[in-house]
Amino acid sequence: MSQLASTALSVLDLAPIRQGGSAAETFRDSVALAQLTERLGFTRYWLAEHHNIAGIASAATSVLIGHIAGQTSTIRVGSGGIMLPNHPPLVIAEQFGTLETLYPGRIDLGLGRAPGSDGATMQAMRRNVHAGVDDFPQLLNELRSYLDDAEPQQRVKAVPGQGTHVPIWLLGSSGYSAQLAAKLGLPFAFAAQFAPGYLFEALRLYRDNFRPSEHLDKPHAMVGLPVMAAESDAMAHYLATTAQQKFLNLIRGKPTQSQPPVEQLDWSPVEQAQVSQFLGAAIIGGPETVKAELEEFQSRTGADELMINSDFYNHTDRLRSYEIVAEVAR
Repeated sequence: MSQLASTALSVLDLAPIRQGGSAAETFRDSVALAQLTERLGFTRYWLAEHHNIAGIASAATSVLIGHIAGQTSTIRVGSGGIMLPNHPPLVIAEQFGTLETLYPGRIDLGLGRAPGSDGATMQAMRRNVHAGVDDFPQLLNELRSYLDDAEPQQRVKAVPGQGTHVPIWLLGSSGYSAQLAAKLGLPFAFAAQFAPGYLFEALRLYRDNFRPSEHLDKPHAMVGLPVMAAESDAMAHYLATTAQQKFLNLIRGKPTQSQPPVEQLDWSPVEQAQVSQFLGAAIIGGPETVKAELEEFQSRTGADELMINSDFYNHTDRLRSYEIVAEVAR
């Protein structure tokens, strides 16, 4: 018996800017996707913090979360994730406390350690080059203190934020966040949408070391993965060349906006292998293929939740992909 039908499905939107498009168009597309996936019964809609990347429009992540939450009514909206070492914890607590106050019971705060940018951009953000390596637990502890009930002698408070208890998730693509989430009894999300290599080891570390907390009595693991669904396997593989071009250009050091699909990619065997590593967890195909591979992926990972990132050039193709996923999963 497949567990897929009882597994929560969620959305990771990287807010892609297409070649020939604009950030304004991307934001309209994101709203339409959030409204569709809400109707389809998806659980969460998360946006990720990236900076100085021509093809990603979600730099002001909390602002965009508020926009999406304001255009929807039931789906949870959050960050996948906020890169905490880029920010003072008080500022993030105030932002997400404000969001939770505006949209009670619908906001998630997923946190990561990576810069979400390059070295020059880290400097522009005044981020210490070593930030997040050793001090992430301290930053996290400080942030949680601003979202929990205030202590009697607490001098600095997040207003709004204090006492909102915004749910915190730890995100990662290695064992570090898995072990920290386990130690603190927090939910954990693994980024197999771009770094699937350490997936099973991270899940094992999380589950084996999990300590129950006031937040969770047992582990809750979400896995992000790329899914490109279309009416047929052939069409899906053609449309998936948009995602493949994104990683190919990343490897070549030329990040670009979302590119139209192509019949054939001009890449070397080494580049093809590197792209395949990034997309190692990708499910690409028509409805029957997607159903079978989603069931197998859920069975192998035991994920409590699957967070799907679908990267397409055309907005209508992306909407249709999520419709197919919902149809075959239920």
